[in-house]
Amino acid sequence: MPEPIATLEKQGDVSIITMDDGKANVFSYAMSSRLNELLDEVPTDGGSLVIAGKAGVMSGGFDLNVINGGDAAEGLKMRTAGFKLLRRIFSFPRPVLIACTGHSIALGAFLLLCADYRIGLNGDYRIGANEVMNNMTVPLPILEIAKTRIPKAHWYRAMLSSEIYPIDEAIEPGYLDEIVAADRLIEATVERAQTMAALGHPYYQTTKELDQKDVLERIDAAISAM
Repeated sequence: MPEPIATLEKQGDVSIITMDDGKANVFSYAMSSRLNELLDEVPTDGGSLVIAGKAGVMSGGFDLNVINGGDAAEGLKMRTAGFKLLRRIFSFPRPVLIACTGHSIALGAFLLLCADYRIGLNGDYRIGANEVMNNMTVPLPILEIAKTRIPKAHWYRAMLSSEIYPIDEAIEPGYLDEIVAADRLIEATVERAQTMAALGHPYYQTTKELDQKDVLERIDAAISAM
């Protein structure tokens, strides 16, 4: 029986989802579906959530084999599932943290923008949105999320010029909040998640909903128009 491409474990009040498809952790339809299944098991009235990747790779974005495969319906199905998943993570009612385990490119970079706190590891890794560089338009649902995180000083470089940042330079453009030694990544993220798990319910949720209301309406409209 094949290993699952994502798993869920619990450490006290912290739920930990680990993505590992054995390759680049692409957001295939299967990966988005699996992550949604696991999110269904994460408490929404207490605790916190950590999302981690495999060693060396957080995510390489959408599955290019599907994008370049010529089946428009399958491509739309995959992209729609990916956008809805990121919307769900962005608006999750409890704190979401990411342990960025390595390269985070395209939708992998946008995943970082959906979390409430992001910790990366020291190492030779890259983070960035390479869509325009690869003759692709950054999709509107993702642009709306990016506007909440990418500061104006980096907007042109990050979104329009497809700048790929070394991970130790990814805090200023808004992709990460903190960088730690590689051997402390999971430990440090779980420690932070334990602190954030204490944030009161439903006060965290309602404040987040008020803050995101207009953005979520624009995201939903963009997804519906696909």
